[in-house]
Amino acid sequence: MSTTNQDRVNGLNNESIKDIYLDEELRTSIRLIELGFGELQNLDMANDFHFLPFQLLSSGFERLMKCHICLGHFEAHSAYPKTKELKSYGHNLTVLKNSILASFFSVHDIPALQEDMELLKQNNELDQLISLLSDFGVNARYHNLDLITENKKPSQDVKRRWEEFESDLLNSHPHLLDKLGNTETAPEVLGFITRAIIIKLERFTRALCRQFTMGKLGKKALQYSSTLHQFILLEDSKLGKRDYRKETTNFQAKENRVHSRTILDELQRRTNPNYKHAVITKEDFAGEWPFYHEEVIIECREKHWCVITIDNKDYALNGSAHGRYKLEFPREAGMSIPGISINPFIDMALKLKKN
Repeated sequence: MSTTNQDRVNGLNNESIKDIYLDEELRTSIRLIELGFGELQNLDMANDFHFLPFQLLSSGFERLMKCHICLGHFEAHSAYPKTKELKSYGHNLTVLKNSILASFFSVHDIPALQEDMELLKQNNELDQLISLLSDFGVNARYHNLDLITENKKPSQDVKRRWEEFESDLLNSHPHLLDKLGNTETAPEVLGFITRAIIIKLERFTRALCRQFTMGKLGKKALQYSSTLHQFILLEDSKLGKRDYRKETTNFQAKENRVHSRTILDELQRRTNPNYKHAVITKEDFAGEWPFYHEEVIIECREKHWCVITIDNKDYALNGSAHGRYKLEFPREAGMSIPGISINPFIDMALKLKKN
């Protein structure tokens, strides 16, 4: 005779079984959030399928906050809430966030947690993002069907509102506007906007997760800190620098055109007068370093083909090299940090031709 999940919950180790399920739910929520970030990073000029990251993030954040509420309730009452009570919080992410702030969020004179509270209470851009994801999760998933079926109360067009949010971000950085008209620099603009959004949502995720440890959500919550460690320990200097795309199916299935360097390549670099190169290190670079490796070699071939070598593999810096050698760009291959410009390296490579 098979044992159902409810049979297990009603068994002798009732509380232990619930703890296991809560751990599974927390793992699911973090996985959904990470995949949502990855699908945001997958968006580009050819892929504007916002539905997938919206779906992943709205579900992930709802699950994470409801786990937070379950543990807060357990700390106060030595028991998890019943179904009716948890359902009373609804699905609105803004309501869930405000409920956590009102009842299950502590600062304890810890500066980091004080910053977390200010973020959750006072950051207008974060509030807009949470509201957008909430509206999508609650009813906007079926916006197109509402229009088709002439729903008298059609849901909001979250994708349009999201694009308006992105436009507002872009307008606050006017130096990027001119780059939209250039096919080589337009992806940089999209990457910048996506990174800015992910940083906001990473801070939000971290603020929730740090309550499990520093916030003293309770002894029970401490048991789950290892599940949330990647966000609990997320330093400010690491915000926006993780390539979440590597967790997504599309990225894993993609065939990267990477060229591993050979002895002949090295000989060409050293002896061909039309090949100019230079070693650039993170320590010596004045701007924000865009690569995961701390040393790269830039090369300009025949005065206009710009290539970069990372970990003894060649990637295209500019479109000319991409077309000529059929090489991936560093971002496409997961070698550069999404949203940080590599244009300074193109400029430096082109200047080598003058030497």
